[in-house]
Amino acid sequence: MLLRLKPVVLVTMLAWWLAFSVPLLAELLISEALLQRIEKEYDSDARQRVESWQQLMQESQALSEVEKLALVNDFFNNNVMFVDDILLWNKDDYWATPIEMLSIGAGDCEDYSIAKYFTLKQLGVNEDKLRITYVKAINLDQAHMVLTYFENKRAIPLVLDNLINEIKPANRRQDLIPVYSFNGTGLWLAKSRGEGQRVGDASRLSLWEDLAARMRDETTAN
Repeated sequence: MLLRLKPVVLVTMLAWWLAFSVPLLAELLISEALLQRIEKEYDSDARQRVESWQQLMQESQALSEVEKLALVNDFFNNNVMFVDDILLWNKDDYWATPIEMLSIGAGDCEDYSIAKYFTLKQLGVNEDKLRITYVKAINLDQAHMVLTYFENKRAIPLVLDNLINEIKPANRRQDLIPVYSFNGTGLWLAKSRGEGQRVGDASRLSLWEDLAARMRDETTAN
């Protein structure tokens, strides 16, 4: 949910330049073999969470985008407990895949945002409308991550947040100050209205690359 704001790390990430963007999975494939491995490594509850996620993606394709946003936001907020990375993974910062997050049943704000992002992509929401967004949570005086949804390029984005269940427009979240945002195709400096200024490819983020690699491994392993 919350993380410390590290300006040096932020500047470093914005400064990295890699030649190619990270190729992310077009589909989230969950095989019976993968479900069996999850149950063996964790427990039957872990398998049930992943199966429920799979069912959500299979049965919600025909919903409107607004309905998809609400469904996905509620699913992860209600099925995952907030726990800091240092306690879950013994690391200061670790971006879990949706399957890792649901298997363990816990995650931090980055994990919620990432899981919502990939689930909405799987439900057919155009990636151009979705941004994983770093903000400063004013009331808590800490950095935080949310998922934002732009109905169009000029729209005020909607904020999907694990701090509250209600999805609100960004201009009604006066407790959040945007810093920067990214998706699988780009990295942007954030601003209160509209898209913000594009500053590069999301592949500048090493954590994003590592996440993509683990997602490929999860869905291609036999």
